Amino acid sequence: MQLNSARQAWHDCYHVAWDSQGSFIEQLGLLGAMVQTTEKQRHAGHAAHQVIAGQVQSAIGQLTAHVKAFGNFMYSPRLDVDTKETAEESVFIMVMQRSPRMTAAKREKLEYVVKGVMARYRYMHQGGQSANDDPLASPEGFRAWLDAHYGVRLESSNWDRDWGGFVSLGFECCEDLDKEALSPVAAAIYEMRRAA
Repeated sequence: MQLNSARQAWHDCYHVAWDSQGSFIEQLGLLGAMVQTTEKQRHAGHAAHQVIAGQVQSAIGQLTAHVKAFGNFMYSPRLDVDTKETAEESVFIMVMQRSPRMTAAKREKLEYVVKGVMARYRYMHQGGQSANDDPLASPEGFRAWLDAHYGVRLESSNWDRDWGGFVSLGFECCEDLDKEALSPVAAAIYEMRRAA
């Protein structure tokens, strides 16, 4: 496990390597599903990975539930529906707390705008180096994506006034949660590098 970034370390500490890709394909073909099996690996690289992964997992384990859920939504190789929903709810609550009052209809649509912003943010930061461009930077593309994925139609007129601020606020909240999630992981990486 390489300690290049906190994002990559988060992903790698939960990644379970298969001993052989052939056995994976065989299990998938025979059972029609993935079955994780544990076999003893007897080499130093595996032991070193487990030690480093344990340190990173310990740092992650100290986070509050909503921050941990956001980090897992962003970087865990195994994402379940409950974690995704908890992360989406966390960002939505933050956006609501920082927003002016609004109608119930707008609030309902805002929930989907936040989900869309989170999907964009996740895509942009996947891979550990935050090198991907925003795939839905244009309002037209984002509106079309929301309609295709959630059946939510947003008006194009007065986009900046009606939704532009909420999109920016959604990104801000994602960045705040991201920093909060990655700070202890980065500190753990720093300590491991310093001790090495």
